[in-house]
Amino acid sequence: MSLSLRLHFYGAARTVTGSCFLLETEAARVLVDCGMFQGSKEERELNYQHFPFRAAGISALCLTHAHIDHSGLVPKLVKAGFDGPIYATSGTTDLASIMLPDSGYIQEVEVNQLNRRNSRRGRETVTPIYTEEDAIASLRQFRSVAYGQWQNVAPGFRARYWNAGHLLGSASIEMEVAPNGAKEPIRFLFSGDVGPDHKLLQPDPDGPSNLDYVILESTYGDTDRDGTTIERRRRMLRDEVRAAMKPSGALLIPSFAVERTQELLVDLMELMEAGELPEIPIFIDSPLASKASAIFKRHAKELRNGSDLVQALESRFVRFTETVEQSKAIDRIHSFHIIIAASGMCEAGRIRHHLKAWLWRDEATVLFVGFQAQGTLGRILQDGASKVRIHGEEVNVRARLRTLDLYSGHADGPELKAWLVDRLPVRRGVFLVHGEDPALKALQTSLADIQHVPHPVIPEIDDIYDLSGETAVRVERREPRLPASSAGHRDWHNDYAELMLEINEAIDAAADRKAKAVVIRRIREALKDGAHG
Repeated sequence: MSLSLRLHFYGAARTVTGSCFLLETEAARVLVDCGMFQGSKEERELNYQHFPFRAAGISALCLTHAHIDHSGLVPKLVKAGFDGPIYATSGTTDLASIMLPDSGYIQEVEVNQLNRRNSRRGRETVTPIYTEEDAIASLRQFRSVAYGQWQNVAPGFRARYWNAGHLLGSASIEMEVAPNGAKEPIRFLFSGDVGPDHKLLQPDPDGPSNLDYVILESTYGDTDRDGTTIERRRRMLRDEVRAAMKPSGALLIPSFAVERTQELLVDLMELMEAGELPEIPIFIDSPLASKASAIFKRHAKELRNGSDLVQALESRFVRFTETVEQSKAIDRIHSFHIIIAASGMCEAGRIRHHLKAWLWRDEATVLFVGFQAQGTLGRILQDGASKVRIHGEEVNVRARLRTLDLYSGHADGPELKAWLVDRLPVRRGVFLVHGEDPALKALQTSLADIQHVPHPVIPEIDDIYDLSGETAVRVERREPRLPASSAGHRDWHNDYAELMLEINEAIDAAADRKAKAVVIRRIREALKDGAHG
């Protein structure tokens, strides 16, 4: 019988979220990651659609790490009929035990709010992708695996996990697949998210060499953070905090609750202890960050600088807020303070409430410390919007907006290239995933001069590649769920929101009632022309 082996790209293709890859033979089907789509509304809508595969037909799921863009649809997968094992490191298993229920809870809350609005507008109500209860139920299928040990995961499949240096428990997953009729197994490496060289809590990424295929993340493929050190990062953070210090102001830091928040906290405490910054109250306004910090404490011995983290978490200047009442109480503080709140891309969570309260004020600073995907509120702010809509209300943007990109958990372009060189030889193919077009193309160009590496391929969402021969061959497939022109880009929802703000601005700017009427008449005429055109 001839061998059959296919690789399906169901997410993180020309976009940075929704990581999901399927390896399929005649004997088994194994998923690597099952992540939630974030970014534009068009991308997020994919979370509500049926999976493009039969969930009950999946043999096993291997998770690279616990971030929601890699694990966030696991409860949906289980709810849809998947009853196989979920293989993950103990760090990933522990973090998933808080992050997935939190994700379910957030969906329930947001859907309740949306349904109230839909009822008022006469629209149909919607149901969450999954609930907190669904997420808790899915945790029963997790199986912890140790780094460096082979694990049989399905007939003809075995996997070995390598520390990716990105997050507590993060892994690059080596996979050996032996399809029917193959003399030798075909060797894959799914990079997961690869950590940078200078991480406070994580080791340098590790991995095997001598592979057939590598599936490589490209988030910062077009970035070079040359000369980055922890000391330089702290100096830059110190300068940003000093510049933000207004007597009745606040520094808002939208941050991922897991790892990024903990790293920031250690750096801020070190700067205060060294006298580089005065004593400043720091509010960690995220119940998830509180729970994650407890897990980091438990794993402190496995972390670099774990004792520094424990000390920072116990500092008298750090306050964790749990309840909504405690979160709202922060608004009553009238001296300078720092608020670190999720989500990191400002798409959900308590950071949106703080942005609504502070964006219109001159004495506020917003400091972005992580990647902002196209179409997210974070990216819209970063790109210089003068007004935004939050919870259905227009908010003027008068706060200082700053970016300090040295806290990223992702390797930059030169680091990704060096990581791939350490994996050589790679015989049959490299697929570049988990990136937007500029980053993907820059990394593709950069890797072209490495010997023993075939020309890297940039797949599109729902692409299928037949790997039965000596090279990967793209298979004809049905219409993709998301056109390549939409993946990793702003969508019409973003354009519509911007247009509404511009219309309101034009009407506000008109001198008197007569001028306002002229603006409104012209807009109506343009709409009629558009409808007839």
